[in-house]
Amino acid sequence: MNSRKLGADVECTVEFYDVDAMEVVWHGNYVKYFEKARRALLEKIGYSYRDMKDSGYIFPVTTLSLKFIKPLRLGERVRVRAVLDEYENRLRIEYELSRPETGEITTRGVTTQMAFNIASGESCFVCPGNFIKKVETLLDRE
Repeated sequence: MNSRKLGADVECTVEFYDVDAMEVVWHGNYVKYFEKARRALLEKIGYSYRDMKDSGYIFPVTTLSLKFIKPLRLGERVRVRAVLDEYENRLRIEYELSRPETGEITTRGVTTQMAFNIASGESCFVCPGNFIKKVETLLDRE
């Protein structure tokens, strides 16, 4: 596997519907922030959710971990970075949430996803070749 890594960033504002009664982001909503950055990363690769499905595969999340460092509060801006750490046998994506103004890291996390063949109904222990090719082509350009 190539030692270089692909990443994508998104920025968003902590909205009222993301926070609890203390105006702090409710822990479950961090998954939504991860998803926004993961989607941007997959679109950068040229393998959006629609492209996945059209190629005959889906990639369900199999593991998720979060480390809360500092709370995010109502109205704050947050930058979410997703970095593709592994892509040949599974997708392993690392996330980092930070305050754009200061760069202060608030949250870190990791998800893993496994390819699932829609037609056969079977899990795959190697990612589809067309996905690997898209990643490696993009890595060669960067």
